[in-house]
Amino acid sequence: MTLHEARFADLTPAELYALLRLRVDVFVVEQECAYPELDGRDTETGTRHLWVGDDDAVAGYLRLLAEPDGTRRIGRVCTAPDSRGSGVAARLVDEALRLAAGDPVVLDAQTYLRDWYERFGFAPSGAEFVEDGIPHVPMRREA
Repeated sequence: MTLHEARFADLTPAELYALLRLRVDVFVVEQECAYPELDGRDTETGTRHLWVGDDDAVAGYLRLLAEPDGTRRIGRVCTAPDSRGSGVAARLVDEALRLAAGDPVVLDAQTYLRDWYERFGFAPSGAEFVEDGIPHVPMRREA
């Protein structure tokens, strides 16, 4: 499977559909979170969309946002059920960190994944909170 990276304007309609389909399948359907998945941040010029996949399927996805304070934010990290445990998410996080080199990076991890993100150098940066019924912890990785 190939690692891809694109700005919103460079995504084909088929790529965009496949990426959004995976996000909705994981976050809205599987995790039962009714929330505004399309939040306006996908189209920002500083946003990078990263995914692993081939012509037939997307195995995993994340987006890397440019925040106003100069940090970068990893979000919407998801892996297709049949690709979990294969290293797809780690490959995506590694690439996001490479793209963000020189900038601090933040994310809101689902609490059960805290240790997993710590292996990439992230540390908790605030109190646990609940979002859409799921416990999360804010995390930060310095530049």
